[in-house]
Amino acid sequence: KDVQKETEPHVYLSKEEVKEKIQSYNSSVTDKLKMTLNSNGIYTGFIKVQMELCRPITVQSSPSQGRCAHSNNETAFYLPNDCVNTLHISSTNTVREVIEALLKKFFVADNPAKFALYKRCHKEDQVYTCKLSDREHPLYLRLVAGPRTEMLSFVLREHETGEVMWEAFSLPELQNFLRILDKEENEQLQILKKRYAAYRDKLEEALGGVWKPG
Repeated sequence: KDVQKETEPHVYLSKEEVKEKIQSYNSSVTDKLKMTLNSNGIYTGFIKVQMELCRPITVQSSPSQGRCAHSNNETAFYLPNDCVNTLHISSTNTVREVIEALLKKFFVADNPAKFALYKRCHKEDQVYTCKLSDREHPLYLRLVAGPRTEMLSFVLREHETGEVMWEAFSLPELQNFLRILDKEENEQLQILKKRYAAYRDKLEEALGGVWKPG
């Protein structure tokens, strides 16, 4: 279970400390996703983001996605929670820029304001999750924590229900959501009907056996 944790104070590193951190980071990397320090002090690297979205997303069609798109060039569907995406970013990229880049990479048409980036840490057998502010720098957090995802991982979620910016949703999006919910409700109803029909058949079969003349 996630436990909300207060935001930790930001610790600024000197150029020499950044260089040492990157060398240490790269020596511990096991997936070849290393960081690179440029002469201007800006460094680049990779972060992995797990998608934990409860609501459907709206995706624009592209040449490679045209076969699944609707006539209006958009389709809405639920994304599996085990979906993890890798982004190449720089130390100057903010959380808001990372969210926008992630959505753009996968042709997501939804307003970026609907989403928030969280960091997840494991400490003392507890899982701590904290929403990052738009001004924080994910690659810096990755560098400080090291490459191990159990020490730090990133999660993309919708804003909590009380924080949803409903004005960010378009009317077609809301109508798509309703259609999806209606479809899921109908599917669940059919499953229940089949389940109770099977129970009924077995009960009738059992009753027929009890009352069958000897």
